[in-house]
Amino acid sequence: MARVRTHKFRKTRKRLVGTLAAASLAAGGLAAVAVTEAAADPEPVAQGAAAVPAHAVTGYWQNFDNGATVQTIADVPEAYDIVAVAFADATGTPGQVDFTLDPALDYTEDAFKADVAAKQESGKSVVISVGGERGAVAVNDAASADAFATSILSLMEEYGFDGVDIDLENGLNSTYMTQALEAIHAGAGDGLVVTMAPQTIDMQSPENEYFKTALNIKDFLTVVNMQYYNSGSMLGCDGQVYSQGTVDFLTALACIQLENGLDPSQVGLGTPASPQAAGGGYVDPGVVTDALDCLTRGTGCGSFTPEKTYPGLRGAMTWSTNWDATNGNAWSDKVGPHVDQLP
Repeated sequence: MARVRTHKFRKTRKRLVGTLAAASLAAGGLAAVAVTEAAADPEPVAQGAAAVPAHAVTGYWQNFDNGATVQTIADVPEAYDIVAVAFADATGTPGQVDFTLDPALDYTEDAFKADVAAKQESGKSVVISVGGERGAVAVNDAASADAFATSILSLMEEYGFDGVDIDLENGLNSTYMTQALEAIHAGAGDGLVVTMAPQTIDMQSPENEYFKTALNIKDFLTVVNMQYYNSGSMLGCDGQVYSQGTVDFLTALACIQLENGLDPSQVGLGTPASPQAAGGGYVDPGVVTDALDCLTRGTGCGSFTPEKTYPGLRGAMTWSTNWDATNGNAWSDKVGPHVDQLP
């Protein structure tokens, strides 16, 4: 993600009590998370976030000031069903991440945690995003997979996050990221929300590492919101070349994911909230709604029309809620209600 510088059912999530330690990841083995005896069967803790709706809008909230409107979590509009807090940062330990509020925001930890809880009480999910354009998180072996899983679970416990967003733009190892995410799922339970924001090049083929990871965790993956920006031209599922900034770019590239193993409910369209939010690929919110209609209803298409429709498509994402606010919330005001009305 470029740093240009959930009518839902209430759920419960088992919080981890005591020490979290990722189990040893043997070659080819499954990741697991070990907890202390005291935490082996923790009491369920009431969790404010509702299940992610069938059609959902994701927005990234910036933990830094880069010229976009500075917000608190409470300021994020109700149109957003999933709020991705950007970003957790790498530490000196490979794979490990931590999160600290940017002092420039003048936002205390107590206020932040209260706002996260309030957002969840209103039916939304809040996840911690890892990576971004400048993120340097590497999960390339068993030890770093352990460290990643343990640190994410720790942040979920500390801040009340509902899950994790993977926005690694500098490479990803499908074997060890899969193990890390499986460990997080084992520790957090089925209420875990897992989102991903790959670049377009990462989802051109199911043989790509990002695509492999998404398919590996398909049993608990929430949504892949590919970034349809900062991209240039790419191949669509029909083998034709499409340029960013068009409805065809959104629909023909989404088709690759939809026809290569991901469920429609695991596919979303990621676009910038304003021209300033990305180096290229901005489209008017009306183009986003046209693309959503094309994929779900077969209407509003450009030159590319999919061979079938995907009414279960999850929805859309934007970078960022802050840039959306700078642009008068034009993106969420248009796309949010439209996503809610998808078939």
